[in-house]
Amino acid sequence: MGENLVIVESPAKAKTIGNFLGKGYVVKSSYGHIRDLTKNNDSIDVQHGFAPKYEISADKKKVVADLKKAAEKASMVWLASDEDREGEAIAWHIFDTLQLERGNTKRIAFHEITRNAILAALENPRDIDMDLVMAQQARRVLDRLVGFELSPILWRKVQGNLSAGRVQSVAVRLIVDREREIAAYDYHPYFRVGGVFTAKGSRSRLRGVLDRKFATAEESRAFLDRCIGCNFYVGNIDTKEGVKSPAAPFTTSVLQQEAARKLGFSVSATMQVAQGLYERGLITYMRTDSVNLSSLAINTAKEFITANFGAAYSHPRQYKTRSKGAQEAHEAIRPTYIQNTQIEGTAAEKKLYDLIWKRTIASQMSDARIERTTVDVNGSNIEEKFVLEAEKVLFDGFLKVYIEGRDDDNAEDMAASLPALEIGQTIQSVEIEARERLTQGPQHYSEATLVKKLEELGIGRPSTYAPTISTIFKRGYIVRGDVAGSMHTCTVLTLKGGEISTTTVKEAVGKEKKKLLPENIGIVVTDYLAANFPEILDYNFTAKVEEDFDDIAKGHKVWNEVIGEFYAPFHATVSAKMADNEYSRAERLIGVDPASGKPVYARMGRYSPIVQKGASDDPGKQFAGMKKGQLIETITLEEALKLFDLPRTVGTFEGSEIVAAIGKFGPYIKHGGKFYSLDKTLSPYTVTEEQAAEVIREKRAQEQASLIAAFPEHDIEVRIGRFGPYIKHGGKNYKIPKNADPKKLSAADCIELINNQNK
Repeated sequence: MGENLVIVESPAKAKTIGNFLGKGYVVKSSYGHIRDLTKNNDSIDVQHGFAPKYEISADKKKVVADLKKAAEKASMVWLASDEDREGEAIAWHIFDTLQLERGNTKRIAFHEITRNAILAALENPRDIDMDLVMAQQARRVLDRLVGFELSPILWRKVQGNLSAGRVQSVAVRLIVDREREIAAYDYHPYFRVGGVFTAKGSRSRLRGVLDRKFATAEESRAFLDRCIGCNFYVGNIDTKEGVKSPAAPFTTSVLQQEAARKLGFSVSATMQVAQGLYERGLITYMRTDSVNLSSLAINTAKEFITANFGAAYSHPRQYKTRSKGAQEAHEAIRPTYIQNTQIEGTAAEKKLYDLIWKRTIASQMSDARIERTTVDVNGSNIEEKFVLEAEKVLFDGFLKVYIEGRDDDNAEDMAASLPALEIGQTIQSVEIEARERLTQGPQHYSEATLVKKLEELGIGRPSTYAPTISTIFKRGYIVRGDVAGSMHTCTVLTLKGGEISTTTVKEAVGKEKKKLLPENIGIVVTDYLAANFPEILDYNFTAKVEEDFDDIAKGHKVWNEVIGEFYAPFHATVSAKMADNEYSRAERLIGVDPASGKPVYARMGRYSPIVQKGASDDPGKQFAGMKKGQLIETITLEEALKLFDLPRTVGTFEGSEIVAAIGKFGPYIKHGGKFYSLDKTLSPYTVTEEQAAEVIREKRAQEQASLIAAFPEHDIEVRIGRFGPYIKHGGKNYKIPKNADPKKLSAADCIELINNQNK
């Protein structure tokens, strides 16, 4: 082998670096962490300074053996994992596991995978930063202690197969709290008045908004009455010039937010795509809380902007990072080569790269100059005034390249321009409308706004946001979904041609798309933890822990002393709660069934939320599963009683009964011992006998068309499915090798394949 062995985390990164280094270097990948805490309860020795016990992952034993063999043959080993706490920990674990020698082992790090950056790193090696390693170890140990000690309590006190996490539980609490804010919000109606005007000599329609809102329809009508026969004129014109400055280059969290707003990417998808771009050497390191740019990047951007847009568009600037614990030595996320305006890759890679490129370039461009004009329209019979606003771009500056996204879906844009007007000029009203609206309540978090909130609270760090959100999805504590909202009948009063007319329109209130919504189990777990382990869900406490990790990374605190301060009171509470007889009572009395007089409850069942008709000691009590999106604390009596309509006998087909119901995988009908899913166009509450029979016929035809061969004596079928041919046996599916012809498989062939896959 070569004289130099370079070890990185990923194969893609290894390939890119290998192309730069050439002969004399062998670049190998550790495929991430090569070892982790043991999965047993004794993975942390609490009695001896919280000493962690590590083990090589089963899937990494071959990787470790290969790296060890390569290291023995190398005269110098270069540990080139990422330059953050996780990367530093990976380097240390490799060093310790492979039993490398300090004399022929060096640590190198870089912010970008370019030839110059790699060569510069080789010329400036350093030792492994044990403060960073201990900060990562502290996070890992603390999270393991919290998870391992809280989870058994949740199994016993709430429901089996649950788990808790230090940061994840706080994220769920944010979502649960927001759900309750929305449920408790009292929407207030008000009337907003808008007017459409015309000026002599102009074809433009001028739209203005009254500077006063009215509480009732009566107040609005009284105002419109005063507008009848009113002479309108321009009362004041105010024109001001201002500037808009570009936003700073991307940090990790801001990239996640902007990619969600502009590209519709989830946080995890953004990080996955960014990881690929980094490993290909196209962008700088994608986990950073710094907005700093290198002098080389700033100068290169200046040259590019001047050459392509002109000197007037260039404004080199350095941004200052405001977030706590930010490392200024790091850079913001930027293209490694500014000249690369486009890249080869997947559609997602191209979109994300384009976003990063534009944001970086825009940050080094001139401010945009904006002219804002405000015109007051007064009336002879009214004290109020209509306000017309317009915004004109005098010099586009950075706007030529990039416009920042926004979270407020309801924000209204100003008019682009207004015609020439003079103070005192008479204008004509075309139409004045008073429209009833409801006050804007809080909105559910999206992934972007949740990341923003976590960052504001100081909870988590750039590397934790994506795995945190992914984890609470996997645990079933939250879902991503749309909120239908409710329909509200709004009154609209319109003055036109001297007459006032009244109409009503239906408007959706609280309608949202792709938001994070709590599931019942997420609410139950949050409430239990808040009542019994308030420090775990305390925002300030969680942020303080992050500051402690930062202090460990700087060498200001000792990692296991920080853990000890937390663990002693925490473990005492765990022991006390495990010994008591208090259990979660996630139950709510909804009301009384008017037909039977029995109480109706909503509560958590053994596996899912249910409604119960009748008291616990009632031998005739009935149960029904709650539908997706229904919550224990908000379901109404009417909604609950409707759930008891299922299962429902629809009719008969071929002499057997058809029953409609809702199961784990959605609505279905059951006939002759078989289950048939209902699509979105059919409801189990209303599906007719004829519709159900048609569903059965269609499903049978589909099954017959997919059948390649059948061996009923062995309960074996060979079928063609969505992903290709497969064997069906005993309710399970088995793969068919690509080199096998499914049409030629015998019963014996199928049995052999089944047995091999069951080993």
